[in-house]
Amino acid sequence: MEINKKVILSAMYVSQINGKSAFEIIKKKSLLSDDVINSKIDELIKNQLVNEDRTTLTEIGRDSLHVVLSGGVFDIIHPGHISTLNAAKALGDVLVVVVATDNTSEKMKKRKPLHTQEQRQELVNSLSMVDLCLVGQEADIFKTVNRVRPQIIALGYDQVHQEKFITDGCKRINLNAKVARLQSPTPEISSSKIEKEYGKDIHGI
Repeated sequence: MEINKKVILSAMYVSQINGKSAFEIIKKKSLLSDDVINSKIDELIKNQLVNEDRTTLTEIGRDSLHVVLSGGVFDIIHPGHISTLNAAKALGDVLVVVVATDNTSEKMKKRKPLHTQEQRQELVNSLSMVDLCLVGQEADIFKTVNRVRPQIIALGYDQVHQEKFITDGCKRINLNAKVARLQSPTPEISSSKIEKEYGKDIHGI
């Protein structure tokens, strides 16, 4: 499938989750004219990938997209994050990233995050390889997994979740998702190590 059609299908998928205009997302991602976009949507409707409403995917259209889900705190964005997210995006067509809530972040890091969950969401959303960033759910990560319904769940090399925990949770929501453990080419760089070395300057203490 040509790349512009994938962009359109991806934009419609994202639109169905975040409620924003699919057409505006398509224009921003593809830089195509309105006429060209409409022509391609007509073709996708004809091929039964897009519904007649011109904004939502058919079941065939949704199944044609490989959605990858990844997650983390993302309080201090560093090269390791970029490498890992690029590797996650390479696994599919759409990359959805979930940032941990402030409460979850504090439990994981044993400190308050430097940036609020909304600020961290905005930061991750600004990264070119990310199609959509969501704030996670308290206590149950599978609420967000069920909302996204990914084909692939990408775990960072240092994330504590075990593959079996993820696959078992997916089975409970009738989702057959593959789990991929990503390797970082720069494992010596991590948020914890950055904070340990520069924490005094970052926190002002």
